[in-house]
Amino acid sequence: MTGRLDGKVAVVTGAASGIGAASARRFAAEGAKVVVADVDADGGRRVAEEIGGSCFELDVTDPGQVDAMYRHALGTYGGLHVCFNNAGISPPEDDSILTTGIDAWRRVQEVNLTSVYLCCKAALPLLIEGGGGSIINTASFVALMGAATSQISYTASKGGVLALSRELGVQFARQGVRVNALCPGPVSTPLLQELFAKDPERAARRLVHIPMGRFGRPEEIAAAAAFLASDDASFITASTFVVDGGIQAAYVTPT
Repeated sequence: MTGRLDGKVAVVTGAASGIGAASARRFAAEGAKVVVADVDADGGRRVAEEIGGSCFELDVTDPGQVDAMYRHALGTYGGLHVCFNNAGISPPEDDSILTTGIDAWRRVQEVNLTSVYLCCKAALPLLIEGGGGSIINTASFVALMGAATSQISYTASKGGVLALSRELGVQFARQGVRVNALCPGPVSTPLLQELFAKDPERAARRLVHIPMGRFGRPEEIAAAAAFLASDDASFITASTFVVDGGIQAAYVTPT
């Protein structure tokens, strides 16, 4: 690794598994001190111990806990430079708009979108006070495309993350804070594996649209997050950073 994050303090939500865990590992390998934040305290502790970081258990939908997470980062490591707001859910109850109930809709919005609002709201004053930094919000390629295999609240929530990130990236650019939306394609995480294990036909239907012929790996998304976190991305803000194996560009894929 290049040490691109030497001297920086990073907070990663949803860091007990999947993209979050891979990103916590990559940030630490790049030299950052990492707060591993997740509702899964046991998983978070395992990742934190592995990378020499600090674990913080939280519900990302609770404003008080979000504030406490950043106070923990400041108290533990003396600064805050990178916020990767990655926590999210995709429950099976979230499906077609015709079958998705209001409770499922609201829960996904709270975890996927409201949590990003809360994390950005709490982190921005600290980043500005510290001279700037990088916020990376996990959106999704589904925020940019339509799908007949719908997860209506998930899709809408990620569209919200995209718009919120763009707005904040513009608003706070001259105060030294970069805000970007990272848009992964389908990634082989426990979340996706659980969803597709229940419906292999749904998995196959999606896989055929990926030019590379496979789902992404968490480490590939983590590499993109590390770039956006680093000074190598110093002129990138308010961007829609797509890492999707070519899905957006495809009309007909290779056989």
